[in-house]
Amino acid sequence: MSVILEARSVSKSFGAVTAADNINVRIESDSVIGLIGSNGAGKTTFLNMVTGYLKPTSGCICFDGRDITRLGPRLITRLGICRSFQIPQLFDTLSVRDNLLVGIGIVVSAEKRWKQAATISSAPAEAVERMIKRFDLQPYRDMLAGTLPEGVRKLLDIAMAMIVQPRILLLDEPTSGVSAEEKFALMDLVMEAVRKQRVTVLFVEHDMEIVTRYTHRVLAFSEGRIIADDEPEAALNDPEVRKYIIGETLHVKRVSDHAAT
Repeated sequence: MSVILEARSVSKSFGAVTAADNINVRIESDSVIGLIGSNGAGKTTFLNMVTGYLKPTSGCICFDGRDITRLGPRLITRLGICRSFQIPQLFDTLSVRDNLLVGIGIVVSAEKRWKQAATISSAPAEAVERMIKRFDLQPYRDMLAGTLPEGVRKLLDIAMAMIVQPRILLLDEPTSGVSAEEKFALMDLVMEAVRKQRVTVLFVEHDMEIVTRYTHRVLAFSEGRIIADDEPEAALNDPEVRKYIIGETLHVKRVSDHAAT
């Protein structure tokens, strides 16, 4: 697989605080990468630098061979890097359908890319209906976003990012606030959607069951550094990861539970 995203010696400081410390990582197309770490470890800072919300203090970020380090969020989105947020960013007074139409508005001016998108019709309404079906949002189609259950709000936020045909999707704690009974169903829908659209995924997650089940690779962050970069089982067995992030008792329980399923 080809490399679609690369961070080269990326660092970010806020005064005396180093939030990212010499990050070097290459992300391959069509992969699903989990970002783990305690609060303040640098995970969201990394996502914010990739999407242009923060500029690195040093180093560079390349997308598909192009340096995007100094580009703004809107242009980076139009190039094909989209994200959802830990707290869904929705228009609460608009319906599910209208929220998705707003999502399309992000790229409507990028006419050439819109017309060339393989799985989106040139008619926005058709694209919206397709996304509603893909994320099982039919029962909520005409409901105001502000009235939706938290799990549905998460799905709508992700669907808004997916409707613009990203090549990379960044998810910040997609199962945060979602009940234990709903989390796997939500992730199954998301993973099926990204497989159909062949989207590379990076997601921040604290739930090791989700990380173990859905990722191909794990990046473990601690104090702004990547302390492990490996397949899930190897990363979760790394001594530094067990010490600084998940704890040995919790790790053994969750990996054994997954192995039993």
